Amino acid sequence: MRGALTFVGAIGLLVASAAPAAPPEYPVIKVDELKQSLDRGVKADIIDVRHWEQFVESHVKGARSMPLRVVSERAGEISKTGLVVFY
Repeated sequence: MRGALTFVGAIGLLVASAAPAAPPEYPVIKVDELKQSLDRGVKADIIDVRHWEQFVESHVKGARSMPLRVVSERAGEISKTGLVVFY
């Protein structure tokens, strides 16, 4: 049993000491910035990439469901010129 605890502890140490993730290669917009843009009339394609059940439970008004696993298949449906927000 002691060996298993040591192994779990070693994994916890590795995770805790891991380098932070690199910043994304795409712009990130905060919720309040998005709201301000929408209030100013900026059109946005807001895409909820969560599972359908989560989308139904709560989603941003005007967002549409496109689970992450199908985004590449449905890429043609995504705006190529305007603001696109995935969450």
